[in-house]
Amino acid sequence: MSEKATATLDELELKKIELDSLIDIIKSINGNIPEQDLYRTFMFTLRSYPHISKMTLYVLDEDTEVDANRNKWFNKEGFGTLGNYKNVLLPQEILDIHKVSSTTEFNHLAPFNEFCFLIPIHHKDQVLAYLFLGRAYDSLLEEDLDLPFIQALSDIIIVAIENKKLARKQKVQEVFSRQLEMASEVQSLLLPKHLPNQEKFSVVASYYPHHNVGGDYYDYIQINDNEFLLCVADVSGKGFPAAILMSNFQAALRTMARQTTDLKKIVEELNHLIIQNSGGGHFITAFFFLYNKSQKTAVYINAGHNAPILMFNSHQVQHLEEGTTILGTFDKLPFLSVANLNNLDDFLIFCYTDGFTETAAEDGEEFGEDNLLVGVKENFDHSHQELHERLFDKLHLFKGNTPYPDDITLLSCRVKK
Repeated sequence: MSEKATATLDELELKKIELDSLIDIIKSINGNIPEQDLYRTFMFTLRSYPHISKMTLYVLDEDTEVDANRNKWFNKEGFGTLGNYKNVLLPQEILDIHKVSSTTEFNHLAPFNEFCFLIPIHHKDQVLAYLFLGRAYDSLLEEDLDLPFIQALSDIIIVAIENKKLARKQKVQEVFSRQLEMASEVQSLLLPKHLPNQEKFSVVASYYPHHNVGGDYYDYIQINDNEFLLCVADVSGKGFPAAILMSNFQAALRTMARQTTDLKKIVEELNHLIIQNSGGGHFITAFFFLYNKSQKTAVYINAGHNAPILMFNSHQVQHLEEGTTILGTFDKLPFLSVANLNNLDDFLIFCYTDGFTETAAEDGEEFGEDNLLVGVKENFDHSHQELHERLFDKLHLFKGNTPYPDDITLLSCRVKK
């Protein structure tokens, strides 16, 4: 048989291998097999090429957490190599290459100098993988390997794997979105639907979640004709777990308030509940205020929350700071104490969460507690609802184009003679 006929047969054999490889790859993709099996299929496909003696494949994996000592390029498959590349990092010189190249350009970069060719695999404008190839014998030319076909085959498999990753992310996002929707529904059920609005007694709440689901909570509980309980709280974390924890908190608070007016006992039980339900993964800052109308007295506990403002007029101010630390961290709450207030028959108590005071202006300066106090004093004589509205106007003007950093809750109670 002539050399020309032999060459033709070799070319036909190579084309048959390529066609079989393409069919196998497409079958594997359509079969929806796991990503690792796709990598192995790709590796065995290249192993069937008579002109390829070795390969190793690096793939970009941006979803995997890595420490500061490595990049996000991971070795997925290989064969015929002198060394194990699983823990070998891609150097920056290789990451700067975006076209098919002969590895003679980086012969100094051991151990990658055992290969002959480098094929970057693109999707749109981004390199997703680097394929290193070694030829079976030195006299083989680049065209003998049919690098364009190998590159096309690599593109198909890597893009298919990338699509799997995107589909998985989309599914996770759909689950997360549904969780947010459920958490939002849960949270909407927690907040009181009706607050007292009488001439001599009113409670006003303003709540603005930073996202669809916030971590703030407030409540007004009418215990009997003579007593009521106010609570404002802020749970660490967001989303569905935080909403569930807050729903448990609310249910326990309302149950306890029907059983006892011992505020210390209520707070101790709530602390125990949070530790049990969150396993130390969340904590809650909270403020509790129990008022007795006939005795004109109140007791309160501040559990690590921003100190509410108690005002008798626009000049007499008291910050309610006594109590204990945050709930959900210590089995036994340190320095837990109940503060007593007497002669309360004409007052305003103003509670808030830190989303209000930590909102920043465009220069980075936070609104702060001093600005809030000034705002409350300036608007003390306005109607109860207008007080809240004017404070938000003041905050909005202060922040300019800076977005709100967190949920914001204002809760206030006004009692008049």
